[in-house]
Amino acid sequence: MTLHALVVGPLQTNAYLLVGDPGRDALLVDPGGDPDAIADLLAREQAALRTIILTHAHADHTAAAQHLQRASGAPVLLHEADLPLLADPEASLAAWTGADVADLQIARTLAHGDRVEIGADSLQVLHTPGHTPGGISLLGDGIVFTGDALFAQGVGRTDLPGGSTDQLLASIRERLLVLPDDTVVYPGHGPQTTIADEKRLNPFL
Repeated sequence: MTLHALVVGPLQTNAYLLVGDPGRDALLVDPGGDPDAIADLLAREQAALRTIILTHAHADHTAAAQHLQRASGAPVLLHEADLPLLADPEASLAAWTGADVADLQIARTLAHGDRVEIGADSLQVLHTPGHTPGGISLLGDGIVFTGDALFAQGVGRTDLPGGSTDQLLASIRERLLVLPDDTVVYPGHGPQTTIADEKRLNPFL
């Protein structure tokens, strides 16, 4: 599996494209903008987009999903608890960012413990609410995509609709900090980090 990271959209969101072997099937995490740039990367990699996963329903992580869904036919997956957020343009920040997600179709909802396959590999869903009720992280082999739960020396904000500081910190401690120290963390914004560094350096933890 090959991993590509793109910084997209006005809020500098990290979108992650995973290309599996064999077959060049691709999985996309958090297409928060710039659909043409994502499509260009898919073309360069000669990869076919098979699945789109949203770590949560905020528009800076979903803005390009509808365009890419239409272009590829790839199903979009989201945790069930974030469906009400997705349907509310104010709560999802779509009204604020101008993102067009009105017709975005969720093909399947995700739950803690689910696995999503990519080529010969898979990602395990970790429910990590607190930034939003349905926020998830995605655990792979030695890597974890944390959306807006955990950042390098930071955590997600909890002052938006559905946010909870207590719930977010519990999610991080119970489902992320228990991972091996050398697990590489790929957050929704900012640079990558490791579980060990966040245990040692994150002032919120």
